[in-house]
Amino acid sequence: MPRTTRFLSLIVSLSAALTLAACRAPEPGTAKDASPELALNYFDTAPQRTDEIRLAILYPSTGSLNALLTLREKGLFAPEKLKVIGVFHEAEQTDYGRSIKMVQDGGLNWIGFHRLSGELNRDNLFAENGLSGAFREIFEKADGVIFFGGADIPPYLYGEKTGLLTGIRTPVRHFLELSFVFHLLGGHQDESFTPFLASVPHFPVLGICLGEQTLNVGTGGTMVQDVWSEVYGAATLEDVIALERTNWHTNPHARLFPEQRLFSYNLHPIKLLSEGLFVHALGFSPQDTPYIMSAHHQSAEKLGRGFQAIATSLDGKVVEAIAHDEFPHVLGVQFHPEFPVLWDPEARTKMTPSDETEFSAYSVLQDNPPSQEFHETLWAWFAARLQDFHASKK
Repeated sequence: MPRTTRFLSLIVSLSAALTLAACRAPEPGTAKDASPELALNYFDTAPQRTDEIRLAILYPSTGSLNALLTLREKGLFAPEKLKVIGVFHEAEQTDYGRSIKMVQDGGLNWIGFHRLSGELNRDNLFAENGLSGAFREIFEKADGVIFFGGADIPPYLYGEKTGLLTGIRTPVRHFLELSFVFHLLGGHQDESFTPFLASVPHFPVLGICLGEQTLNVGTGGTMVQDVWSEVYGAATLEDVIALERTNWHTNPHARLFPEQRLFSYNLHPIKLLSEGLFVHALGFSPQDTPYIMSAHHQSAEKLGRGFQAIATSLDGKVVEAIAHDEFPHVLGVQFHPEFPVLWDPEARTKMTPSDETEFSAYSVLQDNPPSQEFHETLWAWFAARLQDFHASKK
C-alpha cells in the first residue's frame, strides 16, 4: 500500500475510534458518580410546604458547596432547618458528579440536587420556553435563590460583539441562569412579560460576582467586557500594576508571575452609595469604605430593568453592587463575600513578588473596619430574609 494511502487509512481509523469513544462517554455535567440513593429531582417530589428553609443555588460546584459549608460552620449563614438544593442543567460542562459524591461521602443530608433538561438557546431565553414550568416550580417551592460566580457571559446575549479578552466557556450554564433570572425579575427584552416576583416581591435573590452580572444581563443590562482596558485604558499587565491598587479588581501580579503562587484576588475598599440597600437596610454609613475581595475583569455597564447601583469602586467607575427598585430583597454583589479564605486566619499568602511578609485576607478585614462587620451583616441580612419569607408562606 502506498505511504499516502496508509497514512489516510490510519487517520480514518483514529477518527472512527475517537467518534465511538465520544459516543460512549458520559455527557458533560451528568451525575455519573451518583448512587441510586440520591435523587436528582428534588423539586419534582418535594411538598409545597415544609418546615425546612429551602435555598436553591445555581452552579452547585464543589467550590460553591464548600463556601456554604464554611459559612455554616462559622455561624455566618446558618438558618435553622436549612435545605440547600443545587440546580443545574444536564448539558452544562461542569461535572456535578463531583459535588454529588462530596455530599454522599460527607453525609451532607441538608444538601440536595435538581437536574433540569430541556432546550435552551440564544433565541428562547427571554420568553416562555421549555423550562418555564420548571422555573415556576422551583420558585414556588424555594424560599430564596443564590446565583454564584463563574465565567464570562456570551456578549451576543446582551447584543454586543465579543471582545478579544472575553472568554466563553460555559454557555449552557448562562442560558439556564439568564433565563431563570428573566422569569424571576422580568427585563427590557420583553417589557410585557410578567415576572414571578410581581406577585411575591419579597422573594430573596442574591447574585455573587458572575451572579450579579447574570442578574443584570438577565433583566436587559449590558457588560463592560474588560475593566482594565475599557475603563482604565490599560494595554498590558504592567499598565495595570501602575494603577492604584484599588482599581485592580484582580491581582495582575498573579498573572504576570504564576510561578510565584501569589494571591490571585484583590482586596480593596468600595464606596457605599447613600440611597442604597447597604445604607438604608444594613445600617452602614456612606462614609464607610469596607474592604471586599474581588476576582473579576468585567462589570455591569447599562443596568438591567429595575436595578440601581448601590456601591462602586472608590473612583466611581466600576459598579460593585446592585439592588432592585421594585423587589427589595434582590441584591447583586460584584465581589465575593462567600470565599472561605476570608474566614481563615491561617491562610497566608503574598500579593506581589516584592512583599517581604505574608498576609491573611482575614486580617485585612479585621484591620480595616467595618470590613468584617460588613460581610457578617450581609450574610445575616440574607439569612433573615430567607427566614422571613419562609415564615410568610405558612
